[in-house]
Amino acid sequence: MKAVVLAAGEGARLQPITLTRPKPLIKVGGKPILEYCLKAIQSCRINEILMVVHFMGDAIRDHFGEGEDFGLEIEYVEQKEVLGTGNAVGAIEPYVVDDFLLVYGDLLFTAEAVKKVIGLHEKKKAAVTMAVVPVENPENYGILELGEEGDVKRIIEKPSQENATTNLANAGIYIFSKEIFGKIKETSASSRGEWEITDAISLLLKEGKQVSAAEVSKEDWFDVGKPWDLLEANRWALKRMEHRVHGCVENGAHLIGPVTVEETAWIRSGAYVEGPTYIGEESDIGPNCHIRPFTSISKKVRIGNACEIKNSIIMDNTHIGHLSYVGDSIIGEKCNLGAGTVTANYRLDSGTVKMLVKDMVIDSRRRKLGVVLGDCVKTGINALFMPGVKVGSNSWVGPNIVVCRDLASNTMVLLKQEIEERKLN
Repeated sequence: MKAVVLAAGEGARLQPITLTRPKPLIKVGGKPILEYCLKAIQSCRINEILMVVHFMGDAIRDHFGEGEDFGLEIEYVEQKEVLGTGNAVGAIEPYVVDDFLLVYGDLLFTAEAVKKVIGLHEKKKAAVTMAVVPVENPENYGILELGEEGDVKRIIEKPSQENATTNLANAGIYIFSKEIFGKIKETSASSRGEWEITDAISLLLKEGKQVSAAEVSKEDWFDVGKPWDLLEANRWALKRMEHRVHGCVENGAHLIGPVTVEETAWIRSGAYVEGPTYIGEESDIGPNCHIRPFTSISKKVRIGNACEIKNSIIMDNTHIGHLSYVGDSIIGEKCNLGAGTVTANYRLDSGTVKMLVKDMVIDSRRRKLGVVLGDCVKTGINALFMPGVKVGSNSWVGPNIVVCRDLASNTMVLLKQEIEERKLN
């Protein structure tokens, strides 16, 4: 069986992180999301991958190549325009000759989830077999109503809370027979101007074709939709990885619990690192700093003296100056945070933190949430960021600034001050 991986989308809700990289290449636990996806597929003894790309597709090609470094055979199909999942699946018709596995390349899922779908498909031989997963907020997903024998009766896209008759969501893992291609051609664009694969599945249901549902555990699946979901995705990855210490750990440094220190990384004396935590190649940590659980520090990162980093993602080539605090935050590549930079992650009124996502203020439902900085952000000494703030790429924040609202890319913010000078008697 061949696997088709959809990796063409832009991931606009994750900006500013996705301004400079496609969503499937965002690293959690030291590896791109898409790498976890491919590993799960490979664990099911599927080595032929058909990757559908569009937005920054060259970056995905450069990272994975033809798959030889990953033990895979990867072929790429360009989706000319991002016109929905149905359009993407239609583009791969010339490349498949039999039933095929299809997954969304921006999801996290385990091999066990894929095996459940494959096992049910081999048993029932349905026209479509799809994974379903219980969710807490069904109004944010495509919801499936099942019949008595566990087959799909109806698909409802993002129902209102009162109309959500079930909490079983479409998990984005399918096995399709070639019948799907004919039904895609019969569908029309949605109100968003996109062709949806679920519309084609609904046409099969109307014809009485069998669509089977394999329920997967919530622990085996995670959807990354909003910026703060990356922190949970990072937690998901760190809890499942095999940790090991290969780098240099000086005398007087303490590693507590499961911690990965990659070869060429350096942990200086006085550092206190609590796991699960990941520290990437050529990173330099300390001295005398505190790295708290569920932190991923990527390649060539410098964490200075007396810093505290908690439950955060720090991307490649970033420098965090001494006496800084970064909590529950996502820091992009090549950032340079001046000494004493603080990312506040807790509201004074103890309320949940809200964030602006695609021009809408959304409640994260998190009491602890710091900031999201794009790539190449610079801060002066004692810069302070309030909870839930986002800063676009290539922006500069001057010394002693309190950033309380989002900043666009390529923005400089400086503090004006008036100084009175008097002569002493």
